[in-house]
Amino acid sequence: MGFARTCSVALVGVEGVVVEVQADLEAGVAAFTLVGLPDKSLTESRDRVRAAIVNSQAEWPQKKLTVGLSPASVPKGGSGFDLAVAAAVLGAAERIDPRSIADLVLIGELGLDGRVRPVRGVLPAVLAAAEAGYRQVVVPERTAGEAALVPGVSVLGVRSLRQLIAVLSDEPVPDEQPLEEGRPDPMLAGLLVPGAGVGTGLAADPSDGPDLADVAGQHTARRALEIAAAGAHHLLLTGPPGAGKTMLAERLPGILPPLTRQESLEVTAVHSVAGILPPGEPLVHRPPYCAPHHSATMQSLVGGGNGLPRPGAVSLAHRGVLFLDEAPEFSTKSLDALRQPLESGHVVVARAAGVVRLPARFLLALAANPCPCGRHTLHGAGCECPASLIRRYQARLSGPLLDRVDLRVEVEPVTRSDLLGQGGRGEPSGAVADRVREARARAAARLADTPWTVNSEVPGHELRTRYVTEPGALAAAERDIERGLLTARGLDRVLRVAWTVADLAGRDRPGADDLALALELRTGIARGVPVGAGDRR
Repeated sequence: MGFARTCSVALVGVEGVVVEVQADLEAGVAAFTLVGLPDKSLTESRDRVRAAIVNSQAEWPQKKLTVGLSPASVPKGGSGFDLAVAAAVLGAAERIDPRSIADLVLIGELGLDGRVRPVRGVLPAVLAAAEAGYRQVVVPERTAGEAALVPGVSVLGVRSLRQLIAVLSDEPVPDEQPLEEGRPDPMLAGLLVPGAGVGTGLAADPSDGPDLADVAGQHTARRALEIAAAGAHHLLLTGPPGAGKTMLAERLPGILPPLTRQESLEVTAVHSVAGILPPGEPLVHRPPYCAPHHSATMQSLVGGGNGLPRPGAVSLAHRGVLFLDEAPEFSTKSLDALRQPLESGHVVVARAAGVVRLPARFLLALAANPCPCGRHTLHGAGCECPASLIRRYQARLSGPLLDRVDLRVEVEPVTRSDLLGQGGRGEPSGAVADRVREARARAAARLADTPWTVNSEVPGHELRTRYVTEPGALAAAERDIERGLLTARGLDRVLRVAWTVADLAGRDRPGADDLALALELRTGIARGVPVGAGDRR
C-alpha cells in the first residue's frame, strides 16, 4: 500500500482555495475512484491522467486507487487538477518520492501524450497558494510568466509530465522540442476561449489607438471626457445620431493613466479566469475596455452561467471602461443591475452552486439618443415621435441609475466649420492624458493616508467635513437641493467632480466656478461658466 499527497487550487470566481490532493493505493481489484465533489470535466481527468502516465514511460499501478480532493465541501471543476492528480498517483506508487511533492502546488491539464497544457486562472490560483504559505508551484510552461508575477513564489514551468518526473527524481530532464516556427500551437487553446469576453478588449497604447484629435468640435463633451478620466466619474452622452458620442467614448481609455502594479494584478487575474488574456502578455498594463451589445443579458453584464458564476462585463471592465452604446435599448433589468456595483466597486452573485464576489470598479460611459428616431433635439429635423413615446424611451434609464452618473452631457451636432477643419484641430489624446495623469497624481497625494485613490471614491461625509470647498462655493448647490434638482447623493457627486475640476486646474480646493461647472455637467442647466473654466490660471 502507498499514500502520497500534494496540492492544487480550486477557483471560486476570481478567488482561489488551496485543495489537498491525496492518493491512496491498496490491494484489491484495479480501479480508479475520484472523490471530493468534482464536476464533469474533473471526473474525466481519470482517463487523461492514466493515459498521460502510461505515455510518459511510467507504470500505472494495478491496484485499487482512490484520489481524494480536500476540503470535500468545496466544488471543484476544470482540468487544472490533472497535474496534481498525476503527481499524487506517482508518489503513491513510489515512482517519485512522496516527500518531494508534499509542499508543491501543481496546476495544469494533461494531454493523453503527457504534455502539460495551459489552463485559465493561473495568476489568481498562484496568488491563493502564496497567501496560504506555499512557496513552490509547478505550472505549464506557457503560463510560467503569468505565475511569476506573484512575488515570493518559486515557479517551475514544465512542458510535459516526463519533465516533471525527471525534475522530482533528480534524473536528466528530457528536452521536449518546441514546435517549428510558423506552425500553429494547439497548446494555446487552453488560454483563449472564444465568446468568454463580452465585447471586451485591452486598451491599446495611446499612440496606436484612436485619438481625440479625430473628434471634430464637441468642446463641452471633450471637457467632460477629460474630467471623467481624471476623477473616474461616470458619464452619460446624449445627442442625435452622428454627433460623435461613440467616437468620444471609444477614446476614453486612451486618456486614462496606466494601471498601477496592484491594479494590473487585479485586471490580469480577472482576464485570466475569463480566458481572454493574450498569450505572451502575462501582465495587463492598460485599462480594459468593454462594450457589450445592447442585447446583452443581465447575467452577461454582472456575471453568471451554469454552476459557479463567471465574470461578467462589469468585472471584465474592472479598472477600465464599460461602454454601453444605445443605452436605452438595454433591458431595464440589466441596467438596474449595475446600480450596486457602481456604488460598491464589486458585485456579489448568488447561485445555488455558491456565492461569488467579483471585482467591478469600472468607469461607466453611457450613450443615448434623445428619442427613438434620434431627431428630437434637432430644430427642423422632423421628429415625429409622440411625447408619450419620448418619455417612455428616456425613462428606460431609471432615476436611481442616473443618480449614480456624475456627468451628463448633451452632445450637439457638429457644425460645418468644425467638421471641415475650419474650427481648428482638437487636442490629441496624449496632451489630455498628461493633464489627467497630473490631476490623478494630485488627488493621490491628497488622499495618500486614506483608503481612496481617486475623487470618485471619496465618501460624501469626508467631502463635507474633511475636504471642504472655498467659503460660499456651495451656495448654488444648496439652492438646487431646496428646489429638488439635486439629491443628497447628487450633492456628493457634484463635490467629487468639483474636486476633479480643481485638480485639473492645479488649485488646492474647489471654488465657486468649479462647483458651477460640476453642477452644469450634472444637471444640464447652464450656469454661465465657460467650458474652459477649469483650466489653469
